[in-house]
Amino acid sequence: MARKGGLGKGLESLMGGADAEVSAITLSSTLPLSQIKPNKGQPRKKFDQQSLEDLSDSIKKNGVLQPILVRKKGANYEIVAGERRYQAAKLAGLEEIPVSIREISDDEVFQLALIENLQRSDLDPIEEALGYRKLIKDNGFTQEQLGKILSKSRSAIANSLRLLDLPQEVQDMMADGKLTAGHARAILAVAGEEGKLKLAQKVLEQGLSVRQTENLAPLFSGNNETGEKPRREPVPQSFKRAQRQLRLALDTNVKVKRVRNKNKVEIEFADEEELAQLVDRLSGGMEAL
Repeated sequence: MARKGGLGKGLESLMGGADAEVSAITLSSTLPLSQIKPNKGQPRKKFDQQSLEDLSDSIKKNGVLQPILVRKKGANYEIVAGERRYQAAKLAGLEEIPVSIREISDDEVFQLALIENLQRSDLDPIEEALGYRKLIKDNGFTQEQLGKILSKSRSAIANSLRLLDLPQEVQDMMADGKLTAGHARAILAVAGEEGKLKLAQKVLEQGLSVRQTENLAPLFSGNNETGEKPRREPVPQSFKRAQRQLRLALDTNVKVKRVRNKNKVEIEFADEEELAQLVDRLSGGMEAL
Protein backbone atom coordinates (compact mmCIF):
# COMPACT_ATOMS: atom_id res chain seq x y z
CA MET A 1 0.00 0.00 0.00
CA ALA A 2 2.87 2.36 0.75
CA ARG A 3 4.09 1.81 -2.77
CA LYS A 4 0.81 3.05 -4.20
CA GLY A 5 0.99 6.20 -2.12
CA GLY A 6 4.47 6.93 -3.42
CA LEU A 7 3.32 6.49 -6.98
CA GLY A 8 0.47 8.93 -6.46
CA LYS A 9 2.83 11.63 -5.25
CA GLY A 10 5.18 10.93 -8.12
CA LEU A 11 2.36 11.28 -10.61
CA GLU A 12 1.23 14.57 -9.13
CA SER A 13 4.70 16.06 -9.29
CA LEU A 14 5.62 14.66 -12.69
CA MET A 15 2.44 15.51 -14.54
CA GLY A 16 2.03 18.86 -12.81
CA GLY A 17 5.37 19.94 -14.29
CA ALA A 18 8.75 18.74 -13.10
CA ASP A 19 10.17 22.00 -11.74
CA ALA A 20 11.37 23.61 -8.54
CA GLU A 21 7.91 24.34 -7.18
CA VAL A 22 6.76 20.72 -7.35
CA SER A 23 7.93 19.66 -3.91
CA ALA A 24 10.52 20.35 -1.29
CA ILE A 25 12.58 17.33 -2.38
CA THR A 26 12.77 18.50 -6.01
CA LEU A 27 15.86 20.53 -6.97
CA SER A 28 16.14 22.39 -10.26
CA SER A 29 19.57 22.84 -11.73
CA THR A 30 21.64 22.22 -14.84
CA LEU A 31 23.93 19.26 -15.33
CA PRO A 32 26.58 18.37 -17.90
CA LEU A 33 25.22 15.85 -20.39
CA SER A 34 28.25 13.72 -19.62
CA GLN A 35 26.94 13.14 -16.07
CA ILE A 36 23.49 12.01 -17.25
CA LYS A 37 22.78 8.41 -18.23
CA PRO A 38 19.64 7.02 -19.92
CA ASN A 39 17.48 4.62 -17.95
CA LYS A 40 18.10 1.11 -19.30
CA GLY A 41 14.57 0.16 -18.27
CA GLN A 42 13.01 2.98 -20.29
CA PRO A 43 9.68 1.69 -21.73
CA ARG A 44 10.27 3.49 -25.01
CA LYS A 45 12.81 1.58 -27.09
CA LYS A 46 12.78 3.54 -30.35
CA PHE A 47 12.99 7.25 -31.12
CA ASP A 48 11.96 8.58 -34.52
CA GLN A 49 15.05 10.17 -36.05
CA GLN A 50 13.16 12.90 -37.93
CA SER A 51 11.26 13.82 -34.76
CA LEU A 52 14.53 14.03 -32.83
CA GLU A 53 16.07 16.26 -35.50
CA ASP A 54 13.04 18.57 -35.43
CA LEU A 55 13.25 18.84 -31.65
CA SER A 56 17.00 19.38 -31.89
CA ASP A 57 16.46 22.32 -34.27
CA SER A 58 13.96 23.80 -31.84
CA ILE A 59 16.40 23.39 -28.95
CA LYS A 60 19.13 25.16 -30.91
CA LYS A 61 16.83 28.16 -31.32
CA ASN A 62 14.96 28.20 -28.01
CA GLY A 63 16.89 25.98 -25.61
CA VAL A 64 15.37 23.19 -23.50
CA LEU A 65 12.16 24.75 -22.17
CA GLN A 66 11.20 21.98 -19.73
CA PRO A 67 13.76 20.33 -17.43
CA ILE A 68 14.18 16.58 -17.64
CA LEU A 69 13.53 14.56 -14.49
CA VAL A 70 16.56 12.71 -13.08
CA ARG A 71 17.67 10.97 -9.90
CA LYS A 72 21.11 10.47 -8.37
CA LYS A 73 22.57 7.13 -9.36
CA GLY A 74 26.09 6.49 -8.10
CA ALA A 75 28.48 9.15 -9.42
CA ASN A 76 26.05 10.15 -12.19
CA TYR A 77 22.37 10.91 -12.70
CA GLU A 78 19.78 8.63 -14.31
CA ILE A 79 16.95 9.89 -16.48
CA VAL A 80 13.48 9.19 -15.10
CA ALA A 81 11.50 11.19 -17.67
CA GLY A 82 12.60 13.26 -20.64
CA GLU A 83 15.03 11.04 -22.54
CA ARG A 84 13.81 12.39 -25.88
CA ARG A 85 14.79 15.93 -24.81
CA TYR A 86 18.12 14.56 -23.61
CA GLN A 87 18.82 12.84 -26.93
CA ALA A 88 17.79 15.94 -28.89
CA ALA A 89 20.00 18.15 -26.70
CA LYS A 90 22.98 15.89 -27.47
CA LEU A 91 22.13 16.12 -31.16
CA ALA A 92 22.00 19.92 -30.87
CA GLY A 93 25.51 19.96 -29.42
CA LEU A 94 24.56 21.18 -25.94
CA GLU A 95 27.00 20.48 -23.15
CA GLU A 96 24.50 20.80 -20.30
CA ILE A 97 20.77 20.58 -19.81
CA PRO A 98 18.25 21.84 -17.21
CA VAL A 99 17.16 19.09 -14.83
CA SER A 100 14.87 18.48 -11.90
CA ILE A 101 16.59 16.19 -9.42
CA ARG A 102 14.38 14.02 -7.21
CA GLU A 103 14.80 11.16 -4.82
CA ILE A 104 12.88 8.40 -6.56
CA SER A 105 12.86 4.71 -5.64
CA ASP A 106 13.63 1.91 -8.07
CA ASP A 107 9.99 0.84 -7.89
CA GLU A 108 8.75 4.24 -9.06
CA VAL A 109 11.24 4.93 -11.85
CA PHE A 110 9.72 2.66 -14.48
CA GLN A 111 6.18 3.65 -13.52
CA LEU A 112 6.88 7.35 -13.90
CA ALA A 113 8.72 6.84 -17.19
CA LEU A 114 5.85 4.76 -18.56
CA ILE A 115 3.24 7.29 -17.49
CA GLU A 116 5.15 10.19 -19.02
CA ASN A 117 5.35 8.36 -22.34
CA LEU A 118 1.65 7.46 -22.19
CA GLN A 119 0.72 11.07 -21.48
CA ARG A 120 2.74 12.17 -24.50
CA SER A 121 1.51 9.25 -26.70
CA ASP A 122 5.15 8.43 -27.37
CA LEU A 123 4.89 4.64 -27.08
CA ASP A 124 3.98 2.26 -29.88
CA PRO A 125 1.29 -0.32 -28.91
CA ILE A 126 3.83 -3.07 -28.20
CA GLU A 127 6.00 -0.86 -25.97
CA GLU A 128 2.84 0.12 -24.11
CA ALA A 129 1.79 -3.51 -23.63
CA LEU A 130 5.29 -4.52 -22.47
CA GLY A 131 5.22 -1.66 -19.98
CA TYR A 132 1.90 -2.82 -18.56
CA ARG A 133 3.15 -6.38 -18.26
CA LYS A 134 6.29 -5.28 -16.42
CA LEU A 135 4.30 -3.18 -13.93
CA ILE A 136 1.92 -6.07 -13.26
CA LYS A 137 4.77 -8.55 -12.84
CA ASP A 138 7.03 -6.33 -10.72
CA ASN A 139 4.34 -4.89 -8.46
CA GLY A 140 1.74 -7.63 -8.31
CA PHE A 141 -0.96 -5.30 -9.65
CA THR A 142 -4.20 -6.66 -11.03
CA GLN A 143 -5.32 -5.24 -14.36
CA GLU A 144 -7.98 -3.24 -12.53
CA GLN A 145 -5.46 -1.77 -10.06
CA LEU A 146 -3.11 -0.81 -12.88
CA GLY A 147 -5.99 0.77 -14.78
CA LYS A 148 -6.82 3.00 -11.80
CA ILE A 149 -3.18 4.08 -11.45
CA LEU A 150 -2.92 4.95 -15.14
CA SER A 151 -6.49 6.33 -15.45
CA LYS A 152 -7.40 3.63 -17.97
CA SER A 153 -10.19 1.05 -17.98
CA ARG A 154 -9.44 -2.56 -17.11
CA SER A 155 -10.58 -3.58 -20.59
CA ALA A 156 -8.10 -1.15 -22.18
CA ILE A 157 -5.28 -2.74 -20.17
CA ALA A 158 -6.48 -6.25 -21.08
CA ASN A 159 -6.79 -5.43 -24.79
CA SER A 160 -3.29 -3.98 -24.79
CA LEU A 161 -1.82 -7.05 -23.08
CA ARG A 162 -3.48 -9.32 -25.65
CA LEU A 163 -1.20 -7.84 -28.30
CA LEU A 164 1.66 -9.75 -26.68
CA ASP A 165 -0.08 -12.98 -27.76
CA LEU A 166 0.79 -12.14 -31.37
CA PRO A 167 3.76 -13.87 -33.04
CA GLN A 168 6.98 -11.92 -32.53
CA GLU A 169 7.17 -11.11 -36.24
CA VAL A 170 3.75 -9.44 -36.06
CA GLN A 171 4.75 -7.54 -32.92
CA ASP A 172 7.81 -6.27 -34.79
CA MET A 173 5.55 -5.04 -37.61
CA MET A 174 3.54 -3.06 -35.06
CA ALA A 175 6.66 -1.67 -33.40
CA ASP A 176 7.81 -0.47 -36.83
CA GLY A 177 4.48 1.25 -37.43
CA LYS A 178 3.50 -1.08 -40.28
CA LEU A 179 0.39 -2.40 -38.51
CA THR A 180 -2.10 -0.51 -36.36
CA ALA A 181 -3.64 -1.75 -33.12
CA GLY A 182 -6.89 -2.21 -35.06
CA HIS A 183 -5.18 -4.52 -37.52
CA ALA A 184 -3.60 -6.41 -34.63
CA ARG A 185 -6.94 -7.00 -32.89
CA ALA A 186 -8.35 -8.41 -36.13
CA ILE A 187 -5.31 -10.68 -36.56
CA LEU A 188 -5.74 -11.93 -32.99
CA ALA A 189 -9.05 -13.48 -34.06
CA VAL A 190 -7.12 -16.00 -36.18
CA ALA A 191 -6.72 -19.28 -34.32
CA GLY A 192 -3.25 -20.46 -35.36
CA GLU A 193 0.08 -18.64 -35.09
CA GLU A 194 0.91 -19.44 -38.71
CA GLY A 195 -2.43 -18.04 -39.82
CA LYS A 196 -1.85 -14.84 -37.83
CA LEU A 197 1.50 -14.31 -39.52
CA LYS A 198 0.11 -15.01 -43.01
CA LEU A 199 -2.74 -12.55 -42.51
CA ALA A 200 -0.33 -9.88 -41.23
CA GLN A 201 1.84 -10.34 -44.31
CA LYS A 202 -1.24 -10.07 -46.55
CA VAL A 203 -2.21 -6.81 -44.83
CA LEU A 204 1.22 -5.36 -45.62
CA GLU A 205 1.33 -6.66 -49.20
CA GLN A 206 -2.13 -5.40 -50.13
CA GLY A 207 -2.47 -2.41 -47.81
CA LEU A 208 -5.68 -3.78 -46.30
CA SER A 209 -7.89 -1.67 -44.06
CA VAL A 210 -8.88 -2.82 -40.59
CA ARG A 211 -12.37 -3.75 -41.82
CA GLN A 212 -10.94 -5.81 -44.69
CA THR A 213 -8.61 -7.55 -42.23
CA GLU A 214 -11.54 -8.38 -39.96
CA ASN A 215 -13.44 -9.89 -42.87
CA LEU A 216 -10.46 -12.03 -43.91
CA ALA A 217 -9.55 -13.25 -40.41
CA PRO A 218 -11.91 -16.30 -40.41
CA LEU A 219 -10.24 -17.57 -43.60
CA PHE A 220 -6.79 -17.80 -42.02
CA SER A 221 -7.52 -19.91 -38.94
CA GLY A 222 -5.63 -23.10 -38.23
CA ASN A 223 -3.16 -24.43 -40.79
CA ASN A 224 -5.04 -23.26 -43.84
CA GLU A 225 -2.06 -22.22 -45.97
CA THR A 226 -4.02 -21.34 -49.10
CA GLY A 227 -6.27 -18.79 -47.46
CA GLU A 228 -9.26 -20.70 -48.84
CA LYS A 229 -12.44 -20.77 -46.85
CA PRO A 230 -12.40 -23.68 -44.37
CA ARG A 231 -15.20 -26.21 -44.42
CA ARG A 232 -18.18 -25.17 -42.34
CA GLU A 233 -18.91 -27.02 -39.16
CA PRO A 234 -22.22 -28.87 -39.24
CA VAL A 235 -25.12 -26.95 -37.72
CA PRO A 236 -26.09 -28.49 -34.36
CA GLN A 237 -29.50 -30.18 -34.27
CA SER A 238 -30.47 -27.91 -31.39
CA PHE A 239 -29.94 -24.89 -33.66
CA LYS A 240 -32.18 -26.41 -36.34
CA ARG A 241 -34.95 -27.15 -33.82
CA ALA A 242 -34.75 -23.62 -32.46
CA GLN A 243 -34.97 -22.19 -35.99
CA ARG A 244 -38.14 -24.16 -36.74
CA GLN A 245 -39.81 -23.21 -33.48
CA LEU A 246 -38.95 -19.52 -33.85
CA ARG A 247 -40.13 -19.43 -37.45
CA LEU A 248 -43.49 -20.88 -36.42
CA ALA A 249 -43.82 -18.59 -33.40
CA LEU A 250 -42.82 -15.40 -35.23
CA ASP A 251 -44.16 -16.25 -38.70
CA THR A 252 -40.97 -15.06 -40.41
CA ASN A 253 -37.61 -16.43 -41.46
CA VAL A 254 -35.22 -17.01 -38.54
CA LYS A 255 -31.62 -18.22 -38.60
CA VAL A 256 -29.71 -19.62 -35.63
CA LYS A 257 -26.02 -19.87 -36.48
CA ARG A 258 -22.43 -19.60 -35.32
CA VAL A 259 -20.29 -16.76 -36.73
CA ARG A 260 -16.65 -16.25 -35.69
CA ASN A 261 -17.09 -18.41 -32.61
CA LYS A 262 -20.21 -16.50 -31.57
CA ASN A 263 -23.78 -17.82 -31.63
CA LYS A 264 -26.37 -15.56 -33.25
CA VAL A 265 -30.11 -15.44 -33.91
CA GLU A 266 -31.17 -13.49 -37.02
CA ILE A 267 -34.80 -12.51 -37.49
CA GLU A 268 -35.94 -11.13 -40.86
CA PHE A 269 -38.62 -8.46 -41.27
CA ALA A 270 -39.95 -6.57 -44.29
CA ASP A 271 -40.68 -3.10 -42.94
CA GLU A 272 -41.23 -1.03 -39.79
CA GLU A 273 -44.76 -2.34 -39.36
CA GLU A 274 -43.58 -5.95 -39.37
CA LEU A 275 -40.76 -5.01 -36.99
CA ALA A 276 -43.29 -3.54 -34.56
CA GLN A 277 -45.34 -6.75 -34.73
CA LEU A 278 -42.24 -8.82 -33.97
CA VAL A 279 -41.40 -6.62 -30.99
CA ASP A 280 -44.95 -7.05 -29.65
CA ARG A 281 -44.74 -10.83 -30.00
CA LEU A 282 -41.33 -11.06 -28.39
CA SER A 283 -42.09 -8.67 -25.53
CA GLY A 284 -45.44 -10.44 -24.96
CA GLY A 285 -43.65 -13.74 -24.68
CA MET A 286 -41.23 -12.28 -22.17
CA GLU A 287 -44.07 -10.90 -20.04
CA ALA A 288 -45.67 -14.33 -20.04
CA LEU A 289 -42.45 -15.71 -18.56
